[in-house]
Amino acid sequence: MNLFIKNIGQLVTVAANGTRVKRGAQMRELHIHTNASLLIRDGLIAGIGAADDSPPEEMEVLDAAGRTVLPGFVDPHTHTVFAGSRENEFAMRAEGKSYQQIAEAGGGILSTMRAVREATKRDLYRSAERRLNEMLRGGTTTVEIKSGYGLSPEAEMKMLEVIAELRRDHYSTIVGTFLGAHTVPPEYAGDRQGYVDRICDYMMPHVAERKLATFVDVFCETGYFDLKQTEQIILEAKRHGLVPKLHADQLTAMGATELGAKHGAISVDHLEQMTPAGIDALRNSETIATVLPGCSLFLNHPYAPARAVIDAGIPLAIATDFNPGSQMCYSMQMMLTLACTQMRMTPEEAVTAATLNAAAALGMSGAVGSIEPGKQADVVVYDVSDYRTIPYHYGVNHVWKIVKNGVLLDF
Repeated sequence: MNLFIKNIGQLVTVAANGTRVKRGAQMRELHIHTNASLLIRDGLIAGIGAADDSPPEEMEVLDAAGRTVLPGFVDPHTHTVFAGSRENEFAMRAEGKSYQQIAEAGGGILSTMRAVREATKRDLYRSAERRLNEMLRGGTTTVEIKSGYGLSPEAEMKMLEVIAELRRDHYSTIVGTFLGAHTVPPEYAGDRQGYVDRICDYMMPHVAERKLATFVDVFCETGYFDLKQTEQIILEAKRHGLVPKLHADQLTAMGATELGAKHGAISVDHLEQMTPAGIDALRNSETIATVLPGCSLFLNHPYAPARAVIDAGIPLAIATDFNPGSQMCYSMQMMLTLACTQMRMTPEEAVTAATLNAAAALGMSGAVGSIEPGKQADVVVYDVSDYRTIPYHYGVNHVWKIVKNGVLLDF
């Protein structure tokens, strides 16, 4: 785990200089070293030097040959563990059916729920492992994964156990989130509050006791979980030492962003329908705004107001929202392109949002998300001479080499 990378054309550190996140104009400050070298010891960043510095003895040496180095991407919102496939719903949307119409016809989350309940843990593990391998090949070294397709105590625990096993086994850094409140399962049709009580009184204590998740998420949305129910789940999560996140203002503006800010959610995610009141609430909080541009593209929905969020001085992160129904893409490189072309973000802002700020949305920016001495050596070498080529030349994988925890991976 001792590595020396020499002849780096651009070393994009996204240096935080002791801060947890970047906001406003800070998001454009990438701290780029040209003609540089990078020293890694014991899996940590040890130092930055000149391109022609000599490596210390007994060091593995990687010649970047003028290529570009960035921190590994952090994807702070995914649904990577699932079973089944929903290309039929993709075809239905192409014919003009809405998200809600597909759900009412038996599709949507409940379709994946049925497949997950039937799948074995081995099946779920192996399919998620393949997806994580592809994410890693694309430069994503840290991934949040939610449950939420089981929707029963047994099936949710099964999903969370798979996430825990992936966290133990996989090269990637994995963070688990309990999303029991994704939708209401058939067993509780007509008794939404009964299901919320089941989450709080039975499922949550098991998740906390077994340390199966770091975060608790809720799909706070019209027709799913209202503000009162969401608040009940948030308060119970905090009582058990779990950190709240929220799916907020995706389909309707109902005050979910404001609720998340009020209760100190680490992030509120989606935000396509966020109002000025939501922006004001975030401006006066420590909550991070996480936008999911791939979901807007895939569903042909409006994009979150990223420009307004950044200009308001609110820290903004980018995630894929990779899932089988509304965003079947796990490429963070593609998310950078969408952020720049559809959300009026600069390449510099997009890189910051996908690294340091994304790490902060998981409470991990002290360890990952930038290339600074003492941080985890998660670095990616791209076969480009300028970091802006990554969002500019889209639809291809620019990754040349991946270093995870200081180990040069062989894919």
